[in-house]
Amino acid sequence: MKRFLAVLLALALIFTLAACGQKKEEEKKDPEPTPEPTPEVVVMSHDEFEAAALDTAVTVETYVQAKQSWWDNKGTFYTQAEDGAYFLYNMPCSQEEYDKLVPGTKIRVTGYKSEWSGEVEIIDATYEILEGSFIAEATDVTGLLGKEELIDHQNEFVSFKGMTVEPSTDKEGKEVAFLYSWDGSGEEGSDLYFNVSKDGQVYNFTVESYLCGPDTDVYQAVKALNIGDTIDLEGFLYWYEGANPHITAVKAAQ
Repeated sequence: MKRFLAVLLALALIFTLAACGQKKEEEKKDPEPTPEPTPEVVVMSHDEFEAAALDTAVTVETYVQAKQSWWDNKGTFYTQAEDGAYFLYNMPCSQEEYDKLVPGTKIRVTGYKSEWSGEVEIIDATYEILEGSFIAEATDVTGLLGKEELIDHQNEFVSFKGMTVEPSTDKEGKEVAFLYSWDGSGEEGSDLYFNVSKDGQVYNFTVESYLCGPDTDVYQAVKALNIGDTIDLEGFLYWYEGANPHITAVKAAQ
């Protein structure tokens, strides 16, 4: 009996020592790392974006309205939210991703505010697709032509009503309704430039060929213009050394 008790006590001691050893080994292990807090994303309103200094990081939520071009795994987009518009220049994306960014798609964009010849844009951007959809209606800015307030609508989808087609002068000195390229040196497939007037003031508008190429209705409509025609137009209020609207639709004035 004594021998049995002795054996039992020995076994109990062995188990106790093993448990202590295991506990000490567990204590030696590194504790699980505490996850670092995720930085809060601060999304700017359009007013805050406008107030931000150039070359600073910005984050906005906006909606694709049109796609200008894609090459070298970069896409350029016209986008707009309810409170203002943004031009995304050469945003990295694959061809497959570019194809998914159809008009109306909501995206959160983080990049840097930049400016080129007056055009304010977002460059070096990353994006993520969010739930939601929005297509902007054209804002009539005819009454703002020639006024400082026009720039407040930069990059927005806008309209111009009751514009009269004015002559441009081609390379041979002939008066024409439009030019291939700004100086008439282009050809079919080049940007189209044409003059229109309102209340005695003349403005130069563009059909940007990357956005609306020769196979689009607007490209063909501008080629069919005659000097003196009165037309309504829609497009994006791009800026290049002043207002340089990229026109997407032309029709006879209503």
